[in-house]
Amino acid sequence: MSLTIWCNTEFRPNAARLLNEGLGSHRLIVAQSANASVLTAGASDASLAEADIALGQPHVDDCLRYKRLRWIELTTAGYTRYDRDDLRETLRARGTVMTNASSVFADPCAQHVLAMMLGLARQLPASLRDQLTDQSWNYTERRYDSRLLTGQTVLLLGYGAIGRRLAELLAPFGMTVLAVRRQVRSERGVRIIPEEHVSAALAQADHVVNILPDNDSTRNYVNARRLSCFKSGARFYNVGRGTTVDQNALLDALHSGRLGAAYLDVTDPEPLPPSHALWTAPNCYITPHTAGGRHDQDEALVRHFLANLAAFEGGGTLVDQIV
Repeated sequence: MSLTIWCNTEFRPNAARLLNEGLGSHRLIVAQSANASVLTAGASDASLAEADIALGQPHVDDCLRYKRLRWIELTTAGYTRYDRDDLRETLRARGTVMTNASSVFADPCAQHVLAMMLGLARQLPASLRDQLTDQSWNYTERRYDSRLLTGQTVLLLGYGAIGRRLAELLAPFGMTVLAVRRQVRSERGVRIIPEEHVSAALAQADHVVNILPDNDSTRNYVNARRLSCFKSGARFYNVGRGTTVDQNALLDALHSGRLGAAYLDVTDPEPLPPSHALWTAPNCYITPHTAGGRHDQDEALVRHFLANLAAFEGGGTLVDQIV
């Protein structure tokens, strides 16, 4: 059976070759407007009407419009644009499945958070700042301000693929890992807590890691009220979405000293304007939405798709299915 596969992601050459070789007899349509960044929304494209499968970031209206589609694979872990009741209902009624690429980005995002946890604990940003400015030898300050992760408590806001991988990476440190999610079912090595207990959990946590997606229920989730519940000196990390944090309240918590530090890989807006107050806020560290980055990103996305394609052809279970 030959399938028609539409793609609007501009993969790097090695990944593009891997895709073409892996498709075999299947037909590939490249969208008229292809995106080099997986984070960019796709434009409407009439050629999607010919496709059985879409790979990339198809326009939501096209997903609703074109009835031939049987499977949509998104090239991102986040799927805010597609998190709509009308789309879910339409796809389910047609028997169309949708997958994302969360397993491609789970490990890099988890390692990124761990890197910042360790960097802050071991005073690496402060020592780098000394090296880049006055080359001062702050032996006593840096040595006695260093901390161990061992035995500390981490609260994960959201517990999907990234949260599970981060919990695995934290296990050797003997940390207590708590997680908030809608489905309160047991997880090995992690204590899942219900939403109504989040304030108490915030008061216990040395580290609060936000992995929440952007939707109506999560916007400004980390607000002034919840920040006031944080344990004094706790550190906050955001690898979810910038819209899930009230950034003015976050600035207040940093300036007051209630937060020990904030590490932000996502902000609202993106890119963050050079004049934004977060750039110069005390103990605020920013990376430009690179937590999911990996040198082989495109190849990993293609391999993920091809593995799912084999499962799709054979009637198997697709990885990272969201609809």
